Amino acid sequence: QVQLVESGGGLVQAGGSLRLSCAASGRTFSTYVMGWFRQAPGKERDFVALISSTSTYTYYPASVKGRFTISRDNAKNTVYLQMNSLKPEDTAVYYCAATRIYSSSPDDYDAWGQGTQVTVSE
Repeated sequence: QVQLVESGGGLVQAGGSLRLSCAASGRTFSTYVMGWFRQAPGKERDFVALISSTSTYTYYPASVKGRFTISRDNAKNTVYLQMNSLKPEDTAVYYCAATRIYSSSPDDYDAWGQGTQVTVSE
């Protein structure tokens, strides 16, 4: 099973940008669909983006579409989340996760990172 470690979170002003990275261990990374989720205090874990194993397919919810971009580099075993035009409501812990299917449900993901905090100030 793949193991995941996120990085790149931090504090940013509204309108700013951040790029999150998720490094994976193991030789099977390129076979997984990868997703990003986020969880704010007291709220459920929400789907943010997914990317197919070969990067041919991506999917975003309306809340981030046009602002966030998911990408991956299978040679580096890494998936990225570029976040632009950040809003205070984007504040959350961001998690990357791996799955074998196309899904926006966290229940369908097999492996998770530990999360990285993103805080967007007014």
